[in-house]
Amino acid sequence: MYKIACLHKFVLIFCLVIMHALMLNSQNNSISGYISDRNSGEILIGANIVDTISGKGCTSNNYGFYSLTIPNADSISIFVSYMGYNSIRQYFSGAQPIRKNFKLIPGVLLDSVMVCGYREIPIELRPEMSVVSIPIKQVENLPSIGGEADILKAIQLMPGVRSGNEGSSDFYVRGGSPDQNLILLDDVPLYYINHLGGFVSTFNSDAINSIKLIKGGFPARYGSRLSSVLDVRMKDGNFKELSGRGTIGMVASKISFEGPARIDSSSYIVSFRRFMYDIISRPLSKWIFDGVELGYYFYDFNSKINYRINENNRIYFSIYLGDDVTLIRMKEKENSSTGVNKSKVKWGNKLAAIRWNHIFSPRLFSNTTITYTQYRHFLEQVHNNKFGQQPKEFYNSFRSGINDLSTAMDFEFYVTSNYTMRFGTSTIFHRFTPGVTNYSQNTVDVKSDTLFGDYSIRAWEQAVYAENEWSVRDFFNSNLGGRISRYTVNDKQFISFEPRLLMGFVLGHNLSLKGSWARMQQNVHLLTSGGMGIPLDLWVPATPVTKPSVSNQWALGVAKSMKNNLWELSIELYYKKLKHLIAYKEGAGYGGDMMDWQDKIETNGKGLAYGIEFLLQKKAGRTSGWVGYTISRTTRDFSNLNLGKPFLFKYDRTHDISVVCVHKLNKKVNVSATWVFATGNAFTLAQGRYFLNNEKPRVPTEIHIYDGINTLRMRSYHKLDVSLNYEWRKNGKHRKLNLSIYNLYNRQNPYYYYFEDQQYYHNDPNETAGLRYKTVLKQQSFFPIIPSISYSFSF
Repeated sequence: MYKIACLHKFVLIFCLVIMHALMLNSQNNSISGYISDRNSGEILIGANIVDTISGKGCTSNNYGFYSLTIPNADSISIFVSYMGYNSIRQYFSGAQPIRKNFKLIPGVLLDSVMVCGYREIPIELRPEMSVVSIPIKQVENLPSIGGEADILKAIQLMPGVRSGNEGSSDFYVRGGSPDQNLILLDDVPLYYINHLGGFVSTFNSDAINSIKLIKGGFPARYGSRLSSVLDVRMKDGNFKELSGRGTIGMVASKISFEGPARIDSSSYIVSFRRFMYDIISRPLSKWIFDGVELGYYFYDFNSKINYRINENNRIYFSIYLGDDVTLIRMKEKENSSTGVNKSKVKWGNKLAAIRWNHIFSPRLFSNTTITYTQYRHFLEQVHNNKFGQQPKEFYNSFRSGINDLSTAMDFEFYVTSNYTMRFGTSTIFHRFTPGVTNYSQNTVDVKSDTLFGDYSIRAWEQAVYAENEWSVRDFFNSNLGGRISRYTVNDKQFISFEPRLLMGFVLGHNLSLKGSWARMQQNVHLLTSGGMGIPLDLWVPATPVTKPSVSNQWALGVAKSMKNNLWELSIELYYKKLKHLIAYKEGAGYGGDMMDWQDKIETNGKGLAYGIEFLLQKKAGRTSGWVGYTISRTTRDFSNLNLGKPFLFKYDRTHDISVVCVHKLNKKVNVSATWVFATGNAFTLAQGRYFLNNEKPRVPTEIHIYDGINTLRMRSYHKLDVSLNYEWRKNGKHRKLNLSIYNLYNRQNPYYYYFEDQQYYHNDPNETAGLRYKTVLKQQSFFPIIPSISYSFSF
């Protein structure tokens, strides 16, 4: 009853705020429209629009739309800017509301004149904190394996963000786990983001327009996860002309097409990327291993269509398909008969989204979305033996996954130049399949078809939210709001109120003090396999037994811009508490049938994370990059693990340093380097062992002795990556050659540790000579120095 009463108060206050906002409208005028690239028509997200007379300003939203509310005046002077583009200034009469679309010309920020032409809202005046945004162009210039630009590898170089094991695209934000990151591709959640065992992410940079990571101070429009939001937006496609782009690399090859279905009114983009290893490995392994075919590949397919119905209505339709596939095929021959053994494992994502943008008025913008997303893991084994007169057929499969169907309506109401309201609602229908095993046999004597764990769990999430973004120029900015969600599973409801508070005070001299508090609830859990084998991610729902996870995060920081906004400095302290976490019980794990998954896990775990983040960033000019440093601590606490004592989280790192530099030597050549250092991961290792006699003669049972979970640390991790990019134009088309070296000084960073018994000859004169054994701790490393090359072209 208390939560329902809070909901009624929330709605009442929200209605009163809207009525007050409507009264303010009569005192102001507005200018609104879209910001786009003049050459391609691609929308520009986060472009800056300022009225230089009144000093009022705003930025374009995720669809390139802006609305600037300014005091009534006879004239308006509008200045529009975006990083990497030439700024423009235009004058208007201020008597009536104005609809104006601005088209910016791409430029290169090289000299001081062009740099001074770029204006961005200073970091101290932005109503946000703990936000990371990296331009795609900068990502493409960073060192990469095989020349494959990877946005997640760039994100991992930011303070407060950690990678898992070396080579992994998983990332851990402020003490959270990978499943606590809400990863959105065009507003659709992705549940799996890795290829090639984590070496490459699922994001094809050729199809991406923008990326933004939110680590704290979460706006109320985001929910369903505890630790971060990664908002990735696909390109819309070229509205002007047909164009294409391709890359031939050592990791993957890719090709993209984009163009207008109808010039200036509709466009499309289609992009495909594939790992080609299996094309070589299958015939080669068949020849080497006498008929045994071994193959692995991954692919990503992105497609998007958008149509401008009129000035007030636009429709977008986007699709993503991506899989990792491993396969083994072996033929057996006996006389004139043959037999076939096949094994195939496939895991990945499917998603689709349709969105409708509608402009009700120059100050009210809406976006309606219907989405579908699926993550599935499928394993299939087939044995077809046709030898002799008694053929045998065996089939075994396992599948697991999650399917979501969701709808959402989001509104942006630009009340005044310094006050914006956002509100909306969403509904998600989940269908979980924790694990289904199918076994069939067809022989002369036996015919059977058995299904284990053939069940699914259905759950609903519903939410309503409201945000109030308010600022007083050069003094105060804030984003105050809340989110109310209801989660229903097995006829049980969980209602959550999630307040979101962010406030910033300008202290003078381009310096501000910011603070935030956010409460988040997560209604899905991830059970993941360990080790180095094929990943098995099992998404399971929160239930009355495994309650929804909850986090509360507080952050306090200072932000300062310097030298005309070219430099940004931020220092943030954060403190985060988590509860209702889950983990496998000691010795438990995936056993093939997940029907009893709730019996294999520990529940009601707690987490604690706190730290300090430092970021100094240069955003433009011939030399750009950043220096990031994090000092932190992350622990977990389960009543039935580690004797009930808190223990270090596996990916706790006391110190984490990253240095990133991109320097443009001339118009054609740029060089870049990244150096990282981190305290080694915490891990568990036996401190001793003893042997018990087994029933079998001379076969003792080895018992390991532990003194706790994650009590030791690996060696410190550090490496240097460098790259050189040579760009030129041939027949008016862009060409690029990338040379990269991963781990330049060949640092042997530990991947895992293990014990090995080594034999040696003992010849001490005081003892009987002979062979002896000693146990030695060994380190396994997998990623030495790796040079690579790639070639990109446009057409």
